[in-house]
Amino acid sequence: MHTETRHSIMKGISVLVLTLLISLSAISGHAGTIVRVSTSVGDFSIELLDETAPTTVQNFLNYVNRNDYNGVYFHRSAEDFVVQGGAFRFVPFQGPVAVATDPPIDNEFNVSNTRGTVAMAKIPGDPNSATNQWFVNLADNLSLDTSEEGFTVFAQVLGEGMQILDAINELPQFNTGGSCGGSSVPYVTESYTSGSDFVFMNIEVVDRFSSAPHVFEASSGLMITSVDVNSGASLISMNFNLVPDTAEVIIETNLESIISRRDSHEGIASFSTTDNRLRIPSLEVNISGVASLVSNVVFVLSDPVLARFTLDSYDQ
Repeated sequence: MHTETRHSIMKGISVLVLTLLISLSAISGHAGTIVRVSTSVGDFSIELLDETAPTTVQNFLNYVNRNDYNGVYFHRSAEDFVVQGGAFRFVPFQGPVAVATDPPIDNEFNVSNTRGTVAMAKIPGDPNSATNQWFVNLADNLSLDTSEEGFTVFAQVLGEGMQILDAINELPQFNTGGSCGGSSVPYVTESYTSGSDFVFMNIEVVDRFSSAPHVFEASSGLMITSVDVNSGASLISMNFNLVPDTAEVIIETNLESIISRRDSHEGIASFSTTDNRLRIPSLEVNISGVASLVSNVVFVLSDPVLARFTLDSYDQ
């Protein structure tokens, strides 16, 4: 355990990249843009079909890059059909609030709506009305290929991500009424109490597909993690961003990305208000598509006002 300057730490991480290559694919073989979706149930990743549906992909990325999808909830779960989100977030003491939409985009149907594909929702009777709502096909929904001039598929779920979508689809549902999700909004608690029980999500662009629970990407300075706060007092998923041009390694919390998580998991990070330390048992570090593992990473809360953490130590 030791404290390093930013230069020394990055040098140490570079050495780890050469000596501790993990058995996952070292260089990403995916051609399309990869985004990671962190949810209250677990994380999954999708690969965007950049060349097949370019307008739809760019529309989706516009919402992602503005953090518009951070903190939204899945507002529709139809059994063995689709899980849908992107349109609403829940504001305490206010209730469901619609996410502002960009202008509708033209339909780009080219790929069949088979299980594991991700497609845009639209207004019945208007094929060119997709904005911010999207859904994951839970089955081979081939009827969607011929209705409304075809529903545009723009992405594909990767790895074992469908296990997360199936788990969401098995959750109990609440009828919100009105236009904020209707009768099939999934929730994670044993009994529904408020919108805080919904299945929330964050979406971030990443360099490579990874199923690791804690990931840091050197190119963008993004860190994705899930945290047990004060020994089970709360479980959350959250993202951090590297603060540039500092002598030390400092990360800042993306406050919009903090969402509740239903379950703990092996190797979850921990934070204690007793010593203000964030501890990550194993962090996957990605540099230019090559990944390595750094263990026992410790950050200390150094600026509570800005929610910034400074790297304190790690093990090689």
